[in-house]
Amino acid sequence: MRSILLTNDDGIAADGLIRLARAAAGFGEIWVVAPDSQRSAASHSISLHSPIDVFPHDFPVEGVHAFSCTGTPGDCVRVGSLNMMPHRPDVVLSGINFGYNVASDIQYSATAGAAFEAAFQGFPAIALSEDATGCHEVSDAFLKEILAELLEQEIPAGQILNVNFPGCPIAECRGILRGRTVSRGLIFRDRYAEIAQLPGGGVRLMVDGEFAPYYEPGTDLEAVTQNYISVGTVRNIG
Repeated sequence: MRSILLTNDDGIAADGLIRLARAAAGFGEIWVVAPDSQRSAASHSISLHSPIDVFPHDFPVEGVHAFSCTGTPGDCVRVGSLNMMPHRPDVVLSGINFGYNVASDIQYSATAGAAFEAAFQGFPAIALSEDATGCHEVSDAFLKEILAELLEQEIPAGQILNVNFPGCPIAECRGILRGRTVSRGLIFRDRYAEIAQLPGGGVRLMVDGEFAPYYEPGTDLEAVTQNYISVGTVRNIG
């Protein structure tokens, strides 16, 4: 039986992780090692100078072996595959992230970062994300089909598969676009808002990005912006 390790960056209680575990359960034995709280934008970071605590977790999907972890998503892949599982995983799934991981956002994404750590450890890895609208109609309808296809696909060394589901109603979804490249564009134009002045002349800032998508033809950001499911490979560093 295929052994599948799941993680995410939204935390072990996140709806996307639970939905992914339910869908993946039909494809093998499921192990979950996920952060105990939100770790978005942690990228591919790991813990080197602080301990990592791992606890059994009561997960709401029958038959799943689940653990919460105080580390990053990258840590979760490492301790899951090296310590918590009795054997190496056959594949690692990261997600389903609340919010797209396309274009330049992939650099910050801990959903992608965990998948990259899996690739670094020699495991095939798939990152899955969806729009942050809260509408799951497309991912619910296509998730098992996508998993059935991609779990049989050979992934080149040092690369991950990256899947993004649009947040539109299913009636507006235009299908699946495969082989999408990573856009060099942006979803949000970064800026910061001053939310408080601090003693000593300091200021408190909060990210306040302006939605301004820009993309090239054939890319991941173009696909989801036009209500397609985007599937493509992303190359790791090195």
